[in-house]
Amino acid sequence: MLETPPDRAALMALLDFYVEAGVDIALDEMPRDRWAEPSAATAEPQAHQSFAVPSPTPLRPPAAEAPVRRIEARALPASPDEAAQSARERARSAQTLADLEALLAEFEGCGLRVTAKSLVFADGNPQGRVMFVGEAPGGEEDRIGKPFVGRSGQLLDRMLAAIGLDRTAVYIANVVPWRPPGNRTPTPQEIAICKPFIERQIELADPDILVCLGGPSAQTLFNVKDGILKMRGRWFTYHTGRREIRALATLHPAYLLRQPLQKRLAWRDFRALKRALETPA
Repeated sequence: MLETPPDRAALMALLDFYVEAGVDIALDEMPRDRWAEPSAATAEPQAHQSFAVPSPTPLRPPAAEAPVRRIEARALPASPDEAAQSARERARSAQTLADLEALLAEFEGCGLRVTAKSLVFADGNPQGRVMFVGEAPGGEEDRIGKPFVGRSGQLLDRMLAAIGLDRTAVYIANVVPWRPPGNRTPTPQEIAICKPFIERQIELADPDILVCLGGPSAQTLFNVKDGILKMRGRWFTYHTGRREIRALATLHPAYLLRQPLQKRLAWRDFRALKRALETPA
């Protein structure tokens, strides 16, 4: 019995799945050494030279080859230490949140910017009293270019509404502003490179209260190694560079979607946040 071939919708759904999983190249049946294949930049000159009379001197003057060499030099990745140092210098130079976003858009020290579709900088009100910081964008965030707009973001919106807040009253960002391929966890090197930018973003936003969503965010910004279930509900002191502010760790909405029974713990944390906002500092 012959199997019914998949329709166009099924094929497109399969391709979407591969993209979400981080697949970026199609393989054929025969093994190939892709590192040995000539690039498009080198293939074109060879095509032109095949019609030229052999000559001991190059057909193009050396000056014409210089732009190609410069492009290749820029494509070489910097070492993680050099990238982190560059991030620190650039972050310090930003005087406004708009400056910081523009610097991040041009920053080439983190390889995630190559695989991500969008720079996911922030959402909400930068003048809000509360700033939420997650770990990294997901697929929907990468597509739209704003943090917490997928299922996790919809749950966060409901949690905010439960204590009388919405996105017009809070500011939302991530430690890493680019989506890792396949929604994998950012590496320690990627976090170290991006950390100066989120620290400067917090400093420029200058919230009254900082809320870390999930363990990776809290561990990065509070410089602790405890798990989120041990940290959640605890108040920390965060130094913005200008002043000390209150900081709270709580569960990430994505974790709550996987573990619905833990929403009771997050509800306690958000009630504590509401009390803190109602109590004069």
